[in-house]
Amino acid sequence: MAAITSAMVKELRERTSAGMMDCKKALVESDGDMEKAIEWLREKGLSQAAKKASRIAAEGVVSQYTNEDGTIGAIVEVNCETDFVAKTDNFVNFANNVAKHVALANPADVDALLAQPFVDDAAKTISDLISDATVAIGEKISVRRFARYETTGVVSTYIHLGGKVGVMVEVAADAASRGNEAVKNFAHDLALQIAAAKPEAVRREEVDTAKLEKEKEILRAQALNEGKPEKIVDRMVEGRIEKYYKEVCLLEQPFVKDGDKNIKGLMSEIAKASGAELDVVRFARFERGEGIEKRKDDLAAEIAAMQKQ
Repeated sequence: MAAITSAMVKELRERTSAGMMDCKKALVESDGDMEKAIEWLREKGLSQAAKKASRIAAEGVVSQYTNEDGTIGAIVEVNCETDFVAKTDNFVNFANNVAKHVALANPADVDALLAQPFVDDAAKTISDLISDATVAIGEKISVRRFARYETTGVVSTYIHLGGKVGVMVEVAADAASRGNEAVKNFAHDLALQIAAAKPEAVRREEVDTAKLEKEKEILRAQALNEGKPEKIVDRMVEGRIEKYYKEVCLLEQPFVKDGDKNIKGLMSEIAKASGAELDVVRFARFERGEGIEKRKDDLAAEIAAMQKQ
């Protein structure tokens, strides 16, 4: 059997971020072969990941990537179990790598993403990277969702509060205007607007019909409960729906930096000043952990579970 030196253990630890004792055991099991030891740790990581599969990963970050000319962008939500891990360099770097991969490899969905060879290391799939990260970090890690845009116009992204909120927006613009600073600044301001004001659609025609009808029902009931005459209720509802559109439609929202103008008016100003033909095509807004039930810690149950192991 090959002698296992402290230098070998140190090298394996640096390459895998696994625990010192795990690295030593991996080298012993692999008779000192570094690559086999790495494979052994990855296999161990798969086992650990399976044990962690039932845990709730509701923390994490939303990460982004845009290419150099701003025509391709991606935002990705990557989850872990604790806020502490979400702030570590290892986890943030992993999330950034996934965002870069989504932008460059264009997976169809999360399942396809997991099976793809990583763009920076074709020897590993994204699923392999998750297993490696699970070994290194020690928590359940999952890629929950992503959005990817590719355009002849401009894609702008914005990450708010250290990854709590991520936004991506696509602005239609001709190739000559794409590099215009005013156009790029407008796209960036849109991303800030979406992060802060939480619109649900670009324009009123895109508002979910079922949700709109439900809103009308609620507004009608409110008006009747206020004792308003039946004959004017419909007119009141119509007025309140106009206000609703201004709250949920991006183009009709007041600009967060200047409440005297709305986004549509701002876009017209920028287009006129720059000579560009602009339009807001679509946007995505991810808020970390939205819709995921967070774990409720039960210390007594956790200790009891540990004692059974």
